[in-house]
Amino acid sequence: MTVTERTGQSEMQSVDSYLSEILAAIRPLPPRQVGLDDADGAVLTQDVAAAWPLPPFDNSAMDGYAVLAADVAGASPQRPVTLPVRAEVAAGDTGRHELAAGGCIKIMTGALLPPGADAVVPVEWTDGGAAGGQVTITRPAEPGHAIRRTGGDAAVGDVLLTAGTRLGPVQLGLLAAAGHAAVTARPRPRVTLISTGNELIEPGRPVTPGQIWESNSRMLAAAAREAGFVARRHPIVPDDKATVLASIEAALADADLLVTTGGVSMGGEHDVIKAALADLGTVGFRKVAMQPGMPQGFGTVGPAGTPIFTLPGNPVSAYVSFQLFVRPAANVFQDLFPERPDSWRVVLAGSVRSPAGRRSFLRGMLDRSAGTVAPVSGQASHQLASLARANALIVVPESVTELPAGSEVEVLELP
Repeated sequence: MTVTERTGQSEMQSVDSYLSEILAAIRPLPPRQVGLDDADGAVLTQDVAAAWPLPPFDNSAMDGYAVLAADVAGASPQRPVTLPVRAEVAAGDTGRHELAAGGCIKIMTGALLPPGADAVVPVEWTDGGAAGGQVTITRPAEPGHAIRRTGGDAAVGDVLLTAGTRLGPVQLGLLAAAGHAAVTARPRPRVTLISTGNELIEPGRPVTPGQIWESNSRMLAAAAREAGFVARRHPIVPDDKATVLASIEAALADADLLVTTGGVSMGGEHDVIKAALADLGTVGFRKVAMQPGMPQGFGTVGPAGTPIFTLPGNPVSAYVSFQLFVRPAANVFQDLFPERPDSWRVVLAGSVRSPAGRRSFLRGMLDRSAGTVAPVSGQASHQLASLARANALIVVPESVTELPAGSEVEVLELP
């Protein structure tokens, strides 16, 4: 393999240095009581123990008949046992239906086991009570058969979930089954996405030459939800400094993080995000040695010091920047280790070029089974169609300007 070496550009900040700066600045959200309906994706800050046994009472694991095992010990197809049906117990029936020897009680799955019963005969082992008032049983049931015992899943005091657990469907189900209506946790962080530009029009409306349909906020809102955020799109903001500041101020009320796109190029007179936030002195703008996505901004705004990312406006630049810098911050808000894209070493299926002094993130199609990645056509920062065809980013280091086919490269797998 041959590579072309190059020298770095000192006025640019490295990708790694910039990410470290971001992660050091993000602070975990304070824990609070979170109801189960809002707890999906929340991270526990305390262990959760069982306050009651789970299940809380002996109950039937199957539809069938509650019996004394001794009464059906000799049952067989050749010598079935017929018992009178004394009562019927459905799930949710809280009445007391005590069973005496020589009889049975029809019972449904999940129903309270009648006192006196020590086994459940599945309905499949019977004639289903075809004669009415009695049931014929053709197989014996050992004591405890088809019975869910009190505390069989968890006893009082057992730790159900430990601190640091992210709550998903199964964990929420367990909490509900154990009777917990709320938990102490760090909720999913809330992010508001703001796109700026006089040229932007909502999809579905007609455009004229010079206008484009706004795509960044929808793309990044979806990426944010995928990363674990609660995401909200702000209406399009025109290129007006006062309107930008007012929009940011309004968005602070229900956001833990703000992400803007557009208005951060180096030196453009219409780069209103940069112009509006530079006066605050709390947001730093810099060139990051990467392509796409060189112009970046990060800092804090508002009385609570809410973090803000100002990403480039080109859609590919915005998306790559989000995956590299914003996505890892999601876990930090919940006091977890930053999550980065999965990285693989594979063989390059086609040659690539990269500008001097920058780490390039080129779109590619990763074939993990073959151990290869193929660059896709169309690598410009506005070419969203090529990004849609890609499933990975090919990483070309800052010191390399060319890589031939057959080179081993690092790839970052896209979600």
